[in-house]
Amino acid sequence: MARITLDLPDTFVFSTEIPVTINMINYGGHVGNDAILSVAHEARIRMLTDKGFKELDIDGFGLIMTDTAIIYKAESFHGDILKVSVGLRDFNKYGCDIVYHITTVADEKEIARVKTGIVFFDYTCRKVSEIPPAFKSVFCKEAAAL
Repeated sequence: MARITLDLPDTFVFSTEIPVTINMINYGGHVGNDAILSVAHEARIRMLTDKGFKELDIDGFGLIMTDTAIIYKAESFHGDILKVSVGLRDFNKYGCDIVYHITTVADEKEIARVKTGIVFFDYTCRKVSEIPPAFKSVFCKEAAAL
């Protein structure tokens, strides 16, 4: 089976630091695979908050994840501080991909690359919606053309 690849975006719109807590450690003594997705989720929430949005209220619409990919590059351990850089790309009418580059603060070791595909969702009508103009204006010039 072919390995997936995940290229990093040219620019990142946000970065944050997240400490590795004991609940992230698995029986192998390092950060578990499930914790990496939680780190990406926390970074996404922080990015949206920084821009004045909430995951369930961006001009009245919420986000829903359509897919995810994680490429693990190295181990991370309890006490590490992770830097998560976040970029957005591949915009379409209904959403985009959010890419997360996770490294350690101390030595800039690459821990993982993560991509989550998102679409906007009207939770009242229970259907996919177009990207709200406020999101387009904040995050991407290419999205404004959609």
